[in-house]
Amino acid sequence: VQLQASGGGLVQAGGSLRLSCAASGSIGSSNVMGWYRQAPGKQRELVASISTGGTTNYADSVKGRFTISRDNAKNTVYLQMDSLKPEDTAVYYCNAKRIGIVIRDYWGQGTLVTVSS
Repeated sequence: VQLQASGGGLVQAGGSLRLSCAASGSIGSSNVMGWYRQAPGKQRELVASISTGGTTNYADSVKGRFTISRDNAKNTVYLQMDSLKPEDTAVYYCNAKRIGIVIRDYWGQGTLVTVSS
């Protein structure tokens, strides 16, 4: 399984960006896809996730500003980021968890999001 992320870049505070991540290969019929981020000097943290059935989970810091969605037919997850703040600056990583007897994690390459003030 490979996860290909795209959509990062430089944006001014208050602006928007949309991240996409497509999974190639089988991630199973029951899975959770999501986005994590890691800022310099900080630990990687969950930003948002969405299950196959559409259940979403957001970090408190992004609630009301970010929206996660997915296209199950394309095994693709999106992260719409609005009202971006300088503290959102980080490398964003796509993640897919295949749910089974054992949970299997897959990671995409990071995509840099830089929000200038």
